[in-house]
Amino acid sequence: MRRNFMELLKQRWAESKFVCVGLDPVEEKIPDIWVHVSGEPVPSCAHLMNFDQAIMDATAEYICAIKPNIAFFEAMGRSEGMYALRDAIAYSQGEHPELAVILDAKRGDIGTTNEAYAKSIFDDYGADAVTIHPYLGEEANKPFLERSDKGIIVLCKTSNKGAGEFQDRLTYLSYDELAELTDDNPLPKGFEDQWTAHMVGSADNRKPGYLIPLYQLVALRVSRAWNKHGNCCVVVGATYPDELKVVRQIVGDDMPILVPGIGKQGGDLAATVKNGMTKQGGLMINSSSGIIFASDGPDFAEAAHRETLKLHEAITDLRKEMTQ
Repeated sequence: MRRNFMELLKQRWAESKFVCVGLDPVEEKIPDIWVHVSGEPVPSCAHLMNFDQAIMDATAEYICAIKPNIAFFEAMGRSEGMYALRDAIAYSQGEHPELAVILDAKRGDIGTTNEAYAKSIFDDYGADAVTIHPYLGEEANKPFLERSDKGIIVLCKTSNKGAGEFQDRLTYLSYDELAELTDDNPLPKGFEDQWTAHMVGSADNRKPGYLIPLYQLVALRVSRAWNKHGNCCVVVGATYPDELKVVRQIVGDDMPILVPGIGKQGGDLAATVKNGMTKQGGLMINSSSGIIFASDGPDFAEAAHRETLKLHEAITDLRKEMTQ
């Protein structure tokens, strides 16, 4: 029987493996190096499967997870793309069973729709974890959250430039709600000093609380209310290291954080490790195109191996610096 997501992740952390490779296969960028025995090019579906398998084989030694992004497979069409996605997940779990497979699908809808999404992602495709967004709330996301053997990775502070349009907007958190959420698990001493005290209500019925950025409320509720089965994680981009530090303080040392944005998005690796890493590990540091398209030639797998090793070694060195 396959181990659950958290067990897979913690085992790789124990081996000091924190890199997550994002499979974002843009069809036009995949090196055209495979041919049939007849000398004709292979079909695009087989071409993609060969590419994905070669990337996984080249990088597995140094990583904790593989993260196929469903959009790039869907772009190939329902039959070819979805077949290639199933193949990628099955290949990873068959040939590299130590790696967790995260399906980057960013799902989230009303409960019955989420039931269908969860069934498709976990039972059909066989993924170990999925990314979801929190906008519809805990009740709607229960079909995901109640899958206690699976990782539920909730978007919190995303890596894109426009993330702050909603995620940084101030929202009200009452003292009563905060007390309820932190009753058994207080925030770090003095943490609330970072927040702005605020009163809401009419003049004769004013209620005290705080104004805090929305992404921080997401981190607070996911870690203190949604995580009943210990299977929740959050997403925080490496492009926002200060926000990562705050989120780590909110969610505590035990909750894994998926960190996209390393590589072409310009995320700060040193600040990511400093602000998000814990004694246990705590991070899945994702790189996608910087690894899988490190070369567009026949040496693409060797280049992917080289870039993965480089990132792995950089993380290792930064962790050593933290302990000195």
